[in-house]
Amino acid sequence: MAYPGYGGYGAPMPGMPHQGMPHQGMTMGGHPMSQMGGQPQGAYAQYGGAYQGATYGAPPAATNDPMWGYFTAIAGQDGEIDADELQRCLTQSGISGTYTPFSLETCKIMIAMLDRDHTGKMGFNEFKDLFTALNGWKQNFLMFDRDRSGTVEPQEMSQAVSAMGYRVSPQALNVIIRRYSKNGRVYFDDYVACCVKLRSLTDVFRRRDTMQQGAVSFQYDDFILCTMSI
Repeated sequence: MAYPGYGGYGAPMPGMPHQGMPHQGMTMGGHPMSQMGGQPQGAYAQYGGAYQGATYGAPPAATNDPMWGYFTAIAGQDGEIDADELQRCLTQSGISGTYTPFSLETCKIMIAMLDRDHTGKMGFNEFKDLFTALNGWKQNFLMFDRDRSGTVEPQEMSQAVSAMGYRVSPQALNVIIRRYSKNGRVYFDDYVACCVKLRSLTDVFRRRDTMQQGAVSFQYDDFILCTMSI
């Protein structure tokens, strides 16, 4: 449902299929997603919706999944990865393609997006959910990065935000563009960081907007916890 003034949850991006199913062109390290078991249940449906939540700590459904190989090569004995390990894992997977690999700071907020128990780590199910979201965001970015320079113009960033289903004011869009642009361009790493923060804060808001009115009330400490953890 689209809440007036701030977001369209579940609005599919142009070119993306409905019901949150992965596009047949999505890849990981050159492997089509269709060869990797498809999108996990509870993943980021249509890249504008709320996180439905996988079963935290549950063992992987299939250890022959190529993603499992990338994950276990990096994960420690606890079966989870931190931001440094996630950065190495994503770099080895090739998800960023010809773009610059993700920065450590972006990897930290990727983990925070899924880190419900605030451990600073993620398990395999969360990693699969993250990868599905990253593929969707990358497809959206590619629609606007037509010259494959790894950057988009601020106006195109505004269009990309709208394409993901978010409905924010021009003032809010200007703040987003100023925050995530460098020398008049938005790089892929910063674009993904923006997507993560938009997604995370929107999910926080939606969970508290039980009446779906587009307005919530926060205690100060709760507000600090929600915003500073992303």
